[in-house]
Amino acid sequence: MKIRHHIYVAAIAAMLTTGAYAEDIILGVQGPYTGGSSSMGVSNRAGIHIAVNEINAAGGIIGKKIVLVERDDEAKNERGVQIAQEFVNNAKVVGVLGFVNTGVVLASSRFYQDAKIPVIGMPSGSVVTQQFPNAPENYIFRIAARDSLQAPMIAKEAVEKRGFKKVAILADSTNYGQLGREDMEKALKAYGVTPVAVEKFNIGDVDMTSQLLSAKSAGAEAILTYGIGPELAQIANGMAKLGWKKPMIGSWTLSMSSFIDTAGKNGDGAIMPQTFIQIGNTPKRKAFIDAYLKDYKPKNGLMPSAVSAAQGYDSVYILAAAIKQANSTDGPKVLAALQNLNEPVPGVITTYVKPYSATDHEAIEAKDIVMGVIENGRVQYLNAEDAKTKKM
Repeated sequence: MKIRHHIYVAAIAAMLTTGAYAEDIILGVQGPYTGGSSSMGVSNRAGIHIAVNEINAAGGIIGKKIVLVERDDEAKNERGVQIAQEFVNNAKVVGVLGFVNTGVVLASSRFYQDAKIPVIGMPSGSVVTQQFPNAPENYIFRIAARDSLQAPMIAKEAVEKRGFKKVAILADSTNYGQLGREDMEKALKAYGVTPVAVEKFNIGDVDMTSQLLSAKSAGAEAILTYGIGPELAQIANGMAKLGWKKPMIGSWTLSMSSFIDTAGKNGDGAIMPQTFIQIGNTPKRKAFIDAYLKDYKPKNGLMPSAVSAAQGYDSVYILAAAIKQANSTDGPKVLAALQNLNEPVPGVITTYVKPYSATDHEAIEAKDIVMGVIENGRVQYLNAEDAKTKKM
């Protein structure tokens, strides 16, 4: 009787920890909900909530409702590790969504990999989905434009389309910034271009004068950026203070509110790759945007990070499709389904037709990416034709 009592108590404790019961599908959601990366995290989480609410309202998956267990990783590697251990050992999640920062993912993915728990994340560091090359199975998937796709697009815009031969790279000191810098240098090399200056800055830096003076003295015609927080705005503001305005072309993070709001008019003209722009040019996108605005009422009617919100939304539907196809939440069975989805999955970024395979865990390809530009504090299509032809 004592043994049965202890088992019962443990079961009740587990349910109280997650707020879920055995018939629920428990998914872990982790991301930066505070700090400089929070515009990504809160937007991604909101997109996940919208999708989960839609699915649960329609009856759930395989007769079960989705329950989310959410944790703020603060964009800190050590916190990400703690959350991964909690999700695996205590919350008993069957899938993980919302992974945002490259460094956090690299630090904590192995816990999900070892536990055979599928992860669909949005960090863009090219190595994220290739961490376990010798493993018979890989449980790490991505729903974002990896840097090895973004960097060539940035280089093409700067060198091929705009004719710049002297460019400077300003990248933050995180894994994201430095891995992105490496991809950028490789992309420029394909055009025979070597940056005239390569400068680093830290998270929290508020003065980019020394980095910008280095770029200016080297004769830089454009500033190429890789950073994850409001520090990007200090680059635009720093150029304004120096009276030295040069084009900013960088990774997708230039579209976030942490850049736009802090840079103000100095951010206008910044260019970046995008997988989703907050323009309702299809009925599904319009419905998604309307739901976000209704539920979260963001400042000025703008999502803090529209790309992150869309990725969160789509990731839920892809994982739900895999669970439905597998008719199970068992990790290996869901993995097999993810790698061979039988039915297309309509998303707000694109319609995913067999987005993954056993050897390719990248849902986004070059055809899914457009270039965006900041105009009067909003992200617009750089090329108006993209809004008609690519419908994204």
